[in-house]
Amino acid sequence: MGDDWIHTVAVKRIMPIDNYPTIPLCLDGENACPPDDCGGVLGYRDLRKILKNPDHADYEEMREWAGRKFAPDAFDIVDLNNRLEKYKKTGRLSRAVLPDIRES
Repeated sequence: MGDDWIHTVAVKRIMPIDNYPTIPLCLDGENACPPDDCGGVLGYRDLRKILKNPDHADYEEMREWAGRKFAPDAFDIVDLNNRLEKYKKTGRLSRAVLPDIRES
């Protein structure tokens, strides 16, 4: 909604339809998903910079805003694939699938 994210998806291999996984599957990734409404690429870059420096004037405000548990460098492929499996089973984007979505 206005943050203008651009994602690159690489097709590694095209498989016969019989060999497709039965659920969406993530094969690789890095870093945490940016928080909602963080200001796009530049805002996320600034947020990461601030969170790496506890002495930064905006550190406490941004730590509270992003959430105390938010870890920009975190990526858990097992957790992500478990979420995708829950999505496949329910067909809904629930808190079980996206527990880090903030209430607006």
